[in-house]
Amino acid sequence: MRINKYLADKKISTRRGADELIKDKKVFINGKLVELGSQVNENDKVEVRDAKPKEYKYYAYHKPIGVETNSPREDLFPLGRLDKASHGLLILTNDGRITDQLLNPKYFHEKEYKVETKEKLRSSFKQKMEAGVNIEGYQTKKCKVQIVNENTFRVILTEGKKHQIRRMCSALFQEIADLKRERIMNIKLGKLQPNATREIKGEELAIFLKSLSFS
Repeated sequence: MRINKYLADKKISTRRGADELIKDKKVFINGKLVELGSQVNENDKVEVRDAKPKEYKYYAYHKPIGVETNSPREDLFPLGRLDKASHGLLILTNDGRITDQLLNPKYFHEKEYKVETKEKLRSSFKQKMEAGVNIEGYQTKKCKVQIVNENTFRVILTEGKKHQIRRMCSALFQEIADLKRERIMNIKLGKLQPNATREIKGEELAIFLKSLSFS
């Protein structure tokens, strides 16, 4: 296994971060300084010396309607996206280790949305939405739908195709008036105001990282 993949798998750093550690001559295999592309075997002793632990940061951010997905802080990047017409929860971080775990479709992590439609919801909407919808040849995974009123529903997805909820609703002849993401896993938007951030810490952060196998 390549040394950068090994360090990433051990959650010591990202692959890119591992390459930087190697360039800075801080990684050793069996006491010998390694080079980029070096291989590591199961019984090898790998050491990272004199590496200052990175201080990882995690924030909840309420993206407003009408702006592209970005970060209001230069030291953080958003995990995932919300389209310009949507608003709600984004997670901002400087921890590249968790990107794959959170965004890779092979993992299942709940995201909850509140959706308002321009027309009344059809009587068969909940059943068809929950069963999975064919969007341009792709069958979405089963999801959970709660009808709030005749024009509003909540939906919990475990996948995140581009514009998925809008495309699912369009396939079921429902046009969206408002789409708001309220939860990612255990992180909730709550009463966070548009364009505001709050730090994720304590038990909330511990549960989040444990769910991503980073406890």
